[in-house]
Amino acid sequence: MSTKRVNVLVYAGAGSTTSSVRHAVWSLRRLLGPHYAVLTVSAEQILKEPWMASCALLVMPGGADMGYARALNGEGNRRIKQYVQMGGRYLGLCAGGYYGAGRCEWEVGRKGMEVVGERELAFFPGTCRGLAFGGFEYGSEMGTRAAGLGVVKEALAAGGGAVPESLRVYYNGGGVFVDADSFKDRGVEVVARYTDELAVEGGDAAMVYCKSGEGGALLSGPHPEFSGTNLNRDEPSGPANYREVIDALVEDEKQRVDFMKACLIKLGLEVSQQTEAVPSLSLLHFSAAEPGVVSELVHGWQEAGIMKKEDGREIIKGENETFILQSDSGDSWDMSAVHKAVSEAAGEKNKTDPSEDRLVDYNSLPKRILLHESSTPDSKQTPYFNHNAFFWNLKDYHAQQRESQHTFGKIMMYGEVVTSTNTMLDKNPSWLEHLPSGLVAAATTQVAGRGRGSNVWVSPPGGMPFSFVLRHSLSLSSTAPVVFVQYLAALAVVQGVQGYDKGYAKMPIKLKWPNDIYALDPTKPASEKAYVKIGGILVNSSYAGGDYTLVVGIGLNLTNAAPTTSLSQLAARAGLPSLTPEKLLASILANFEALYTRFCRAGFDKQFEEAYYRSWLHTDQIVTLETEGGARARIKGITSDWGLLVAEELGWQDRETGKRWQLQSDSNSFDFFRGLLRRKV
Repeated sequence: MSTKRVNVLVYAGAGSTTSSVRHAVWSLRRLLGPHYAVLTVSAEQILKEPWMASCALLVMPGGADMGYARALNGEGNRRIKQYVQMGGRYLGLCAGGYYGAGRCEWEVGRKGMEVVGERELAFFPGTCRGLAFGGFEYGSEMGTRAAGLGVVKEALAAGGGAVPESLRVYYNGGGVFVDADSFKDRGVEVVARYTDELAVEGGDAAMVYCKSGEGGALLSGPHPEFSGTNLNRDEPSGPANYREVIDALVEDEKQRVDFMKACLIKLGLEVSQQTEAVPSLSLLHFSAAEPGVVSELVHGWQEAGIMKKEDGREIIKGENETFILQSDSGDSWDMSAVHKAVSEAAGEKNKTDPSEDRLVDYNSLPKRILLHESSTPDSKQTPYFNHNAFFWNLKDYHAQQRESQHTFGKIMMYGEVVTSTNTMLDKNPSWLEHLPSGLVAAATTQVAGRGRGSNVWVSPPGGMPFSFVLRHSLSLSSTAPVVFVQYLAALAVVQGVQGYDKGYAKMPIKLKWPNDIYALDPTKPASEKAYVKIGGILVNSSYAGGDYTLVVGIGLNLTNAAPTTSLSQLAARAGLPSLTPEKLLASILANFEALYTRFCRAGFDKQFEEAYYRSWLHTDQIVTLETEGGARARIKGITSDWGLLVAEELGWQDRETGKRWQLQSDSNSFDFFRGLLRRKV
């Protein structure tokens, strides 16, 4: 297998502030997408998970660096430092900049505020001293200013692209890297200097790049990741000139973006040629393969009392979101409520343009559903997804599957731009309870896609995200355990691709236990057999009334080459036409329903095992079990009861010792084969 460094991890553990994390994630997603997945990471993950191999950049945002030290001193910092020295990259912003220096001196002599002490990372061998400018107060914007920076262009020019001479950036509590010029012989370069009068001595270095082993760290006193467009002009805790500060930051937004790009290139990352705004949420189109089905479903919602009338509109108020419903025969939309909701979610009630790119709480926005009760959406309504083609292909694939009831996919909710197909279903259980098994929610773009744990990201253009509802009876627990549903979904993806049409049977798609989809990297020579991730599966479950209700979420790289490769690239290399989302989605759903029907009857029997092992990457794979003191083991298969991974210990000259483990995933690992939990046998 091949491991690409495609994750940008933003620390969101003890010491970090929610605001700083959100600004960092917002900015980095726009500058680095679709080449990287920008995710948050906790202190526990840094301490215990194998994040290093896939991490392109570790970001320590603003907050309080004492909190970082309490959580990460010792083992955490050892891992971070080792990661950087072995070729990794570190970006420290404000508190993260202090934390990356050899010593922190903050508010020296100020009672109740002073923080002084050595720091373990010490990428910058000297001291970071603050406050560079006075006025800072915890939990307040009082110390905010538009700090002037002079850019040391020769430090950034090697990466090409526009590099501004100067700019103003958000500042609130950062420091100065003391006597930074004296550390040139130790791999330190000054990247930017403060141009305003400072409140501390020690030079004027605002940002420094520090070479460390094979990698490097960029440390910043101010916050170049903060955009003025995301700040609230009416913030009550800001200084008297807060509006003027925001105006200055907004005026220098282009310089900020160019500067950030240059800094990221300095760190060895590939930036987006154009800074893409996250698109606005679109209408959700609710339709069915047969007329009358949507009307019957809506009638059921009315009977159950989950539909209510509010301000003259039919709404469903879920636990996480509110959905506003309208029939396709209704009048034109009144968008004023959406404008108002976007403005309030952004914390700027005086703005009304929902298309402006800034921080938005998408959960607070009402989602608008257009109910297609008499026909399917036409191509003008959904230009990126042809519903007629989908339902026609679904009927054709269903006809090839004799065992199933041919229901999966026949009711669809589609949106061109959605938050997350999984979230809309799984996080609104009172609505989910009244959605039929087999309903599929699909999208062209997700702005808050869900991954393992708390991972959230903007899906790159060309992906194919979708989720479907499944009811699984508790009575099947002994013969068809619910845990195997994720394996059926993985098999359905492989069979859906390889059974897409004539010629696709040899598409090099494999499974990585327990729930990732991999493909042979088309950029590597065939002799290398290098596989890269092209998709993943997330199954959320709840239990009520004798049934498990599952939301099975799947995301695939369909046409997007970044951050790894895509199914269409693989098809092109084999001389085959590109796969379309309508036909591939229909193929996967029909295959899943056939597999699930057989599973309910026969369980995960020998036939399923053989099919699964033919498609997975791990036959006789040798792994190192970190939780067992680095013991080596050979993968032998999965158990028939709970789908646990079976591994046999290897001793001298890789001979089997007779000791066997059953392993389970930690469910939130960046690399499952370096983050396994043992179950005693």
